[in-house]
Amino acid sequence: MAQALRPNTVGGLFATDGKPHPLQDTLLVVTLVLGITAFVTAMFHNLHLLSSWTGLVGILTGAYGQWISVTTRERFGLIIGLGASAVGFFLGMAHGGLFGGVF
Repeated sequence: MAQALRPNTVGGLFATDGKPHPLQDTLLVVTLVLGITAFVTAMFHNLHLLSSWTGLVGILTGAYGQWISVTTRERFGLIIGLGASAVGFFLGMAHGGLFGGVF
């Protein structure tokens, strides 16, 4: 008897429900880009303004993304972006802060 095969997404790390989530996917990409930017620029002492601001915005977008996320795939990527944003933010704050030398 011929039966239709359905993919097993129950146990996968990147399980999805098969529906599009444009807002969640956009927040995921934005958080990852901000997190990578904050993390990389935090390695340079004179880029503390960029690393602290991108880290702060990355933390906020990642937190909102976690709040409205639907699938494990989204949550996994958001946690990676949140971690990178937090490291970049804290190192940027240690190097001079959000307004270091401006005010």
